Formats: sequence, structure tokens, C-alpha cells
Amino acid sequence: MKNVKLMGVIALCLFGCYLMKAANIIVHTIGDSTMANYDESTSEIRGWGMMFQQFFKDGVTINNRGKSGASSKSFYLEPAYWTTVKQQINKGDYVLIQFAHNDEKTTGTDGDSLKAYYASIGDATSASTVDYRGTTASDTYKNNLRKYVNETRELGGIPVLVSSMCRKYFSGNTITRTGRHDLGDKFDLIKDGKLFTAQSVGIDDHSYDYPYQMEQVAKEMNVPYIDLTSLTKATFESYGPDACTQLLFVSTDGTHPSAMGGTLVARLCAKEMVRQGILADYINTSTDLTLYPTTADLGPAYTGQTLTKEFSISGFDLTPVSGTVTITAPKDFSISKTKDGTYQDTIQITYNEGNINYSKFYIQCRLSTPSTYSGMITATNGYMTKTSSISANCVMLAGGTKATAYWRLESDASYTVDGPANVLDESWSGMYVQRYSSPNANTIWPANTGFDATRKTQRNLIVGDAWPAGEIDEVSTRYVQFGLKANEGTILNIDSIGMYVCGCGGNGMRCRIWYSANEDFSNAKVIQEFQSMTANNMYAVEATPILKLDSGQSVFVRIYPWYSSAATGKTICVSDVTIRGVAMTNSGIKNFTATDNALADKIYFSCNGMQRQKPQKGINIIKTTDKNGKTKAKKFFY
Repeated sequence: MKNVKLMGVIALCLFGCYLMKAANIIVHTIGDSTMANYDESTSEIRGWGMMFQQFFKDGVTINNRGKSGASSKSFYLEPAYWTTVKQQINKGDYVLIQFAHNDEKTTGTDGDSLKAYYASIGDATSASTVDYRGTTASDTYKNNLRKYVNETRELGGIPVLVSSMCRKYFSGNTITRTGRHDLGDKFDLIKDGKLFTAQSVGIDDHSYDYPYQMEQVAKEMNVPYIDLTSLTKATFESYGPDACTQLLFVSTDGTHPSAMGGTLVARLCAKEMVRQGILADYINTSTDLTLYPTTADLGPAYTGQTLTKEFSISGFDLTPVSGTVTITAPKDFSISKTKDGTYQDTIQITYNEGNINYSKFYIQCRLSTPSTYSGMITATNGYMTKTSSISANCVMLAGGTKATAYWRLESDASYTVDGPANVLDESWSGMYVQRYSSPNANTIWPANTGFDATRKTQRNLIVGDAWPAGEIDEVSTRYVQFGLKANEGTILNIDSIGMYVCGCGGNGMRCRIWYSANEDFSNAKVIQEFQSMTANNMYAVEATPILKLDSGQSVFVRIYPWYSSAATGKTICVSDVTIRGVAMTNSGIKNFTATDNALADKIYFSCNGMQRQKPQKGINIIKTTDKNGKTKAKKFFY
């Protein structure tokens, strides 16, 4: 009898351990722009990975690491991505792996092989423009997937292969072969040292079918496979091309999902996970009232700023079938149906036939005093109530010395710096400066600048001068970069980043602007993106980050351009780049000014002891001798 009781206790303990483990599962999602996170204030795109959390119960957290422009190759090789994800994987975590969109960049060839081919025939110009991200579906793509699977398992994680959502490529009411990520109708091939373009194979030949090849890896390695390609094909076809355009995709292309599209794709993936028994006990795809996100931290901001966050509500088969949902903001917050509308305490959304397909609303918080603001958003139709938590943190930036770096960019890449900070020279990757000139005689600047069309800007061009066809997103290796570094012995609080950008030569220029405090550009935050740019219109870019740079740490600001179609000579113009912050000394270091008249018989040194003939920008050390012949050392900013 005692043994029976003992076994029961052991069983309960084991079950309790299982629950504890299950209650701390992280689902890491890796993939491309169709999965990635986006800032609602700068983009209408909503990657399905950022909408995924709403379908999981407490105890499972989504760590969405999808990256715009990533292929199975670039995500693996570039240090900011797979390397950092692996550091976050714990035993028992799941890793959902979705790639194909950008693996197709070189039309079925491998980017590195294509580059080598052009080099072998002496075509350096073509070699310089090759997009290395491309993979071959039945070769390098599969090898990359195997690496993710093996390395996830080595860390104790559970890999799940997920094929890419379809593009909105219709022929009549049917998604095309290319839209399903099968390039069999038109692909390029390197064979016997020669490049063959515009090749094709029959519909039963899956050599260039990325989802099919992923499924083969899943079978080979005994990995769960979610055929999101087939699921989205059936769903998009059920909506039809017009409804897909209006509801499920952004207005600028047929690849990226809107908020409703991202939610729909995320739900399809979650439902398939339930069907296959993958975390089924922790997934809820029921059709009742849903608020998203369930938790929102608006983050820190300075006093006087206003923070805004987009939310959404949806519901199906509601009771009663017709009614009104009242959404109430918590204390210190206000709510509006539109981003630029009137904010108040409550809003109401009416519905019929039991459904709220998808409706956005916005919560705003004005930060008046240093404090943490928090509360619960409630939505109810009188029969059902759902809540979401929201918080914001107001901080005050006081004291210190202002530090500003400014690149005029009218005749060269020189800069000025005012205050204690070190500027990083402007740099380029896959880009170069074509020239400095006014974008166009008809250039329009924002009215508040007072500038006119004669003002020159820096015109940047892609290496090789030819923008490739088919680009709809940034390329991780193509950018223009600016930076500012905190001086040794200081803390630099970055509080402003700004610039002007425009496209010249056509309306097809696009760009996305990020900043990061990491040299590998990991954990970057988006400042602004332009999915459409009118030629010769200078656009103002302004951001107020809350970013603390410790002694010697830098902030990097990057502009990632792409063009909407194949083109030559089109440039992205950049002007008046500013990075500003407030510098404070570390504990025990006093601020001095370069005009401190108490100093005499000055000898200047750098922080590492190198003697200087005169003070230089940043921290200087002065050794002085008083009237008694005693030597003293002081630090000061210049």
C-alpha cells in the first residue's frame, strides 16, 4: 500500500515538473519579412510571426526573430541572426523555420555560384551586382535547412519546418506556380560552366519547388512539417484576388500581409500545429472575441512625449449575433478608432452576423511626469469580456552636456561635432557616392526647412549602377551607415536621430532606416520606412529613441535602399543627418570645459596617455603645475 502511495506521489511530482516545463516553453520563429515584426507607426505590414502570440495560452512565449530580406543562407551566415537566436534556445523550446521568398532572388541559382560564374568570364560588373542570398531549391536551400535542424537539436530544441506563405500571384482565381514558390516555369541554371536563363520544367518536376524540397528534408530528418504554402493557397483562393488585395495584403505588393492577413496566416499555422499535435494543449484558435496584443509595453519615453500603440479586435460566431463591443482605455490612456482621430475614454464597434472580421484601434499615453503608467484595456459586448494589459515608462533626461553630430552632405562626407562624443565616419556597403548635387530642379523640401531646389545632397548609387528586378524589401548587405560613439568615461543618452532622404530619377525608390547599439547590428529598431517615394521629394525622418550608450559604445544608423523594378542610375539622396544625445560622466569624473581659466601651463594627453599639442574633440586630460610645483591631472570635454 505504501508503495502505491509512493508511486502516486512520484507520478504527481513528475506531472508537476512537466507542467512547470510546459509553462516556460519558448517558440522561436525564424524566417523572412512575411514573418517579421514591424513598427505599426512606420509600416502597414504585419508579419504573421508578430501576430502569432494571440493564439497561445499562458506558458508559451513567441520569440519572433523573422528578419526582412532574410534567406535560408543570409539568416544563417550573418552574425546578427541565427547566431543570436541559438543563444536564446533552451532545452524543450520549439524553433519554427520558414524560408523561401528570398532564396529565390537569383532565379533558382545559388548566389555565390552565380557570382563565381560572372567572375570566371571576366564580367566584374555583373558579379558585383549578384545577390548572394539566392539558393538552389534542391541543393543549397536543403543544406541550409539541415543545418538549422541539426543545430536546433544539438541545443535540445525541437525543430519544425514551415513552408512559406503564398504570394498574391493570381492567374484568374488560382495562385500561380511561382506564387507557390515553385520556379519551374522560369528559372536560371549554371551547368558545365555556362549560364542558361529562362529555363522551364514540367509541373511534375519539383527540382525548383522550395516547399516540396523542404518537405523532403522534413521526411529525411523526421521533422514536423507544416505546409503553410498549401494552406494559404486554399485560403487566398477562397477569398479571390480582389478580396485578398483589399483585406489580406498591403497596398504596395503581393507578398507582405496586412494586419488581417498576418493574423489569418498565423491562425492557419496554429490550427495545423493543433492538428499535428504540436503544442496542441497550449493553442487556442477558437472563434470568440480576440484582442491583440494581449500585452503591450510601450517602452520608455521622455517627459512630454506621446506614445501610440495599434491594437486589433476580431471575433467570429459571437453571441448575440448583432451587437456592440465597447472598448475602454485604462486611466492615463485614451483610445481612438483612427490613429490621427479624436482620443477619448471609450469607443464602440458594432457588428452583425456574429462577426468582427478585423478592426484596428489605437491607444495613446501622454507622458507628463516620470512614472510607470499601466492598466488594462477591456472589450465587452455584454456577454463576453476580454482584456489586454498596457504599460509605459516615463523618464526624465536632465543634466549632462549636449553632444550633436551633423553631416551636411552637400559637397563631401565631412561632419561637425558639438560636445563630448566621437563621430564614426560615414560608410557604405554595396553602395557608393555617385556625386553631390541637387536632386532635381523641381525638388521639394519640407516647408519648415526653408531649403530650395538649389540645395545639394549626397546621391548614393548601388554598386554596379543597376538595381535588380523583383526587389520588394531591403538587402541586408546594402546600406549607408552613420554612427556616434560615447567617449571613454562617459554615458551618452541618445535622444534624437534625424535626416532627409529622397529618390532621384524615378518614383521607384524605397528604403527602411534602422538604428542599433550593436556592431553586428543585432536588436535593431526601425526609425522609418518608405514603401513609396515620389521622386525629388525630400522626406523628413525624425526619431526620439531612448538609448543609453555606455563608455566606448556606439550607435549605428543605417539606410537600406531598394528599387521597385530593374533600373539603372537611380539614386537615393541623403542630407542633413543628425545624431544627438546628452553626455554624462561616469561616477567620480568631473565635467570641465575647455575654457577653464583656472588651468595654466597646460600639457594635453589622450585617455590612453598619448601627449597632444592641443586639445582634440572628446575627452582630454590636462596636466597642470601650480605655483608650488605640484602636478595635477584633470579630465575635460572639448
